Amino acid sequence: MPTRQRRGESAWAAPLMRSASAGAAFRPNRLLKPIVVLGLGVATSGFAAAAIAQTPVAPAASPVAQSGPPSPATPRETPRSGPAKPGDPLAAIDWLATPAPDAGLPGTVLLEPPVAGSARRPEVTVTPLASLVAPIGLVKPASTGLPVDLWRGSNAEALATLLASVPVRKSPAMQSLMFTLLLSETRPPVEGGERLLLARLDRLMDLGAPDPAQALAEQAGPTRSKARFKRWFDATLLTGDEQQACSALQDRPHLAPDYASRIFCAARLGDWPTAALLLEAAHALDLVDSRQLDLLDRFLNPDVFEDAPPLRAPKSPDPLTFRLYETIGERRPTSNLPRAFAAADLRDIAGWKAQLEAAERLTRIGALNPNHLLGLYTERSPAASGGIWDRVAALQRFETALETGSAEAVSKTLPKVWRAMQTAQIETAFADLFADQLARIPLDGQAANLAWRIRLLAPTYETASHSPPPSQGRSAFVAAVAQGVPTQELARNGVEQAIAAAFAADSAAPRKLQRLLDNGQLGESILRAMQLFAQGADGNLGDLTDALATFRAVGLEDTARRAALQLLLLDHR
Repeated sequence: MPTRQRRGESAWAAPLMRSASAGAAFRPNRLLKPIVVLGLGVATSGFAAAAIAQTPVAPAASPVAQSGPPSPATPRETPRSGPAKPGDPLAAIDWLATPAPDAGLPGTVLLEPPVAGSARRPEVTVTPLASLVAPIGLVKPASTGLPVDLWRGSNAEALATLLASVPVRKSPAMQSLMFTLLLSETRPPVEGGERLLLARLDRLMDLGAPDPAQALAEQAGPTRSKARFKRWFDATLLTGDEQQACSALQDRPHLAPDYASRIFCAARLGDWPTAALLLEAAHALDLVDSRQLDLLDRFLNPDVFEDAPPLRAPKSPDPLTFRLYETIGERRPTSNLPRAFAAADLRDIAGWKAQLEAAERLTRIGALNPNHLLGLYTERSPAASGGIWDRVAALQRFETALETGSAEAVSKTLPKVWRAMQTAQIETAFADLFADQLARIPLDGQAANLAWRIRLLAPTYETASHSPPPSQGRSAFVAAVAQGVPTQELARNGVEQAIAAAFAADSAAPRKLQRLLDNGQLGESILRAMQLFAQGADGNLGDLTDALATFRAVGLEDTARRAALQLLLLDHR
């Protein structure tokens, strides 16, 4: 039986310094320190003559230097060697003005070879800057099959636009591929890496996956920028883990998305005086919208507003507003809110019906593990009839029939539960859960045909393709697609012909996508192929062929086959 699950799976190098050895020869490129002469207010500095290196300077007689003109009582220690010539510079020490005795003396001799000639040339290793950036992702490349440099060579802004706009709602195979791209451990481009990370977080939230968005933000470092923190904070509000974000905000208040979040976090951490003070400041300075101020007032002072009428519900609340309504006991339904809000209904504080509806909604887009849905479906007996309760009852009866192993019981319950799954548009999740068990039940007639179609929607589609039922009219082409060898001879309509063309031996990616592949822009080429597939599924058969051919060209054979099978078997899509 499928495993039930109540929660989703969720400097540079230091400069080298060379010191001079003791007793090293005089280097002419060193400046002499200023010399202060006692009794004179004159200091000399500059490059020394060669004689200075050999003649020691006598220490000063007194530690205190006198200012003003020289005293007549001060004797000269060394007689002037000759009269001074007009225009000659004055010298504080007479022998400094004495010319060199022999102009033929050799100049300064270096006792070591020049540095440039004696230094060993280091071996230079060139490392691309992109390889120094740490990869970010929740799934290792070994598991996804995608390289760590998936986004290499592409413009980050173009990638962000594609991640936000590629449609995946109609194809479970495209949903799975999108989640793989978003969660795979990849290295961002050298330029625009932050923009790409934010786009990944935003698309995860759009798909209704705040748990992975929270984990991805935490791995990347949610407090490194205000934009990252906002997305992390919003995700934790919907998963119920806002304590972590509020603790981080308390240490770094400059990261607060708005003033209301500081008030909420102060109260959430038990610092009610600070929360009250911030709220009074917000009132006085108009720092928060009036509607949110009313909500915060009720949040901090529930006893004052105990008998007050409910507040008017906002049409498009942000995660903080949604949680504030929840804390004051006026929880809002999530059915008309963005998908990410449905994750909040998976917590135990929501009723069973709300949990079931949220689970179906998230399973429909591929954001929830089917085992979680199965656990909710079989948690208890239906409370009523009609709508979602009929689906719960149908699935429970079918599961009971499977447990008995009776082919007759399965034949009776399978068509009804399949219609229920079609109504909820969660057929692939149902196939993932029960395909293996259906393969072990000896069915015949229409039940056998239906079971075979269901098995083709499961990951084990290729195994099922080798044992088609004899009465299945379209079995030949569908089985050939599952095996990756459909031909034009088997195709019966335009869609099948477009699919067969993509699997032909001479098929190749279209020229515009091949150029991206030649430049190493693998991630961008996959996203653009996903765009083509969406257009092909809507009727542009040329784009359908190009998309499937591109998937096969980059090694996504399983994605190409499953996408084609789903297009053929999920008629309502």
